[in-house]
Amino acid sequence: MKYLKVFLSALLVVIGAAVIITAARGGKPQKIRVLILPKFENGEMKGDLPGEAQYYYEGYLDGGTEYKIDGGHGDSRLYVKDDVALYVTGIGKVNAAVSVSAVLKDKRFDFSDAYIISTGCGGGAVGYSTMGDVFIITSAVDYDLGHHADVRDLEEEKTATWYHDDEYDDSSAKIFNQDLAAKAYDLVKDVKPETTEKTRAFMKAAFDGAGWAVRDPKVLRGTTASGDNYWKGKHGHENALLMIKTYGCPDPFAITEMEDVSVAVTLDRFGMLDRLIGIRVSVNTDAFMNGQTPEALWDPDYHNTIAAEESVEAADIFPTAMKNNYEVGKIIIDAILDGSL
Repeated sequence: MKYLKVFLSALLVVIGAAVIITAARGGKPQKIRVLILPKFENGEMKGDLPGEAQYYYEGYLDGGTEYKIDGGHGDSRLYVKDDVALYVTGIGKVNAAVSVSAVLKDKRFDFSDAYIISTGCGGGAVGYSTMGDVFIITSAVDYDLGHHADVRDLEEEKTATWYHDDEYDDSSAKIFNQDLAAKAYDLVKDVKPETTEKTRAFMKAAFDGAGWAVRDPKVLRGTTASGDNYWKGKHGHENALLMIKTYGCPDPFAITEMEDVSVAVTLDRFGMLDRLIGIRVSVNTDAFMNGQTPEALWDPDYHNTIAAEESVEAADIFPTAMKNNYEVGKIIIDAILDGSL
């Protein structure tokens, strides 16, 4: 009888544990209030040279739970802590769209009321942006959709080489929620982003001391041009200006990057575009600066990255710019969490 009681007690423990595990698996999805979507990280998630994710991870996700996402990007994990989640999507429009879809379809989580923060860096538009500026993105256009001509094939000389095709208009441009963008911008418009003396000198030399190039960085509103093609130069710049005019975007061309329009299109198809907030920081420009050429900059033997201390594209602004982005993003995320946004 004694052994029977021990056996029955052990059996009850096993059954109880099974019930708990089953309940956990079949329980309500975990509610997420903020989903942060950086596109790359330089190394570790904390403690080294920061990429787009590190400051956000250290500020909100350190010590949280990691989840593998089926169909996600490489070794990326969904980090979750205190109703905030972060996922590194991978660079480029395809990676971003597939990653966001995979995260939103994971039934362990409830994103039905979540705000989505698409955050990262990019190349500031010459004439509007100096390096270190932070932009609240109010719309995004797809730099690649439409028709791009090679300037050498044109019968007459012109700067813009892009031609609109309205068959792509359902996904070639997305206007974000303007009320939400305005509220977010009002929260952060007086933030004073930092720069470095080396960056100031770099911009001054590149643009002959033009006022827009040597001013202090600001928080501004703007439109982004998302391209899988990492472009620079006057033809690309004029193409972006033409696209933004063609699609009726509410704010000027501010920055070029590689993912935001795909994040917006994906969220639109999930019925979540109205809760998207874009935050981008300028770490270089859309021009060839200080004597650089396409051949010199993109030759296969070129190893100088934007994040390098001696970058020919970004001077030494990269770590400072990552902090600028986070200081703006933190204000917005905290406002979401305390219910004031």
